[in-house]
Amino acid sequence: MFACLEFFMYVSIILYHHITQSLATMQTLLEHLAPLPIALQLLLFFVENVLVLAGALLLGHLLLVKQGIPIGKASQKDMRIASITVLLNTLITQAGFMLWQYGYIQIDFSFSYTFFIDTLIVFFAMDFFMFLFHWGVHFTFLYKYVHTLHHEAVHPKPVDLFVLHPLETMGFGVIWLGLLSLYTFHIGAIVVFLTLNVVLGIISHLGTNLQESTPQRSKGVLQYFGNARFHHQHHLNEQVNFGFFTNIWDRVFSTYVR
Repeated sequence: MFACLEFFMYVSIILYHHITQSLATMQTLLEHLAPLPIALQLLLFFVENVLVLAGALLLGHLLLVKQGIPIGKASQKDMRIASITVLLNTLITQAGFMLWQYGYIQIDFSFSYTFFIDTLIVFFAMDFFMFLFHWGVHFTFLYKYVHTLHHEAVHPKPVDLFVLHPLETMGFGVIWLGLLSLYTFHIGAIVVFLTLNVVLGIISHLGTNLQESTPQRSKGVLQYFGNARFHHQHHLNEQVNFGFFTNIWDRVFSTYVR
């Protein structure tokens, strides 16, 4: 028993060391970016967002290949709009960095249990605010001038996650930076959310064929999360399923369709 306890303590110490080192590295990295010229910062953030786009499309490709599903080819228009989205996301990243640099956004870099609480807060808060924004776009004049671009894809494919009107991209960016400015989130929660944002976004835009290859219904907690079937229903019927990561808010506001 003492041997097991000693082993557990040893593993805990190793994990604590690696986690604290990683947190310190993240903070140091941001601090080293601060004195760089804005042009160089923008270049680095642009490369980061290009890698996000490439990684997201690769993930979608691999998921579809694994299912044996034909992959829809992205048009030149799709890639052009996705490129604009990358540029705007670069500006949003730069804005967020400068807000942190000048103290308007505070980030917790400590090794703390608040990581888990913050992850839940940022995940469900963003899910709620993005639901409201999405619902609002559909039922105002913004739909005609902004959101119809995204709905040109009746059967979504991975690249459609990035096929957004510039105003819509900036709107999501304002929501994200606004939330960060209201509360001091743990850096780990921010990283986890940004990762889930891309991964769940790609899963939601895999298209109708995926639902046909996986007809079984999700059970337990998973039934409250969005998936390809859930978002595809939204592209088929624009009056339902406005949620992003979960379908909780659609259930609350009676816009949920299985």
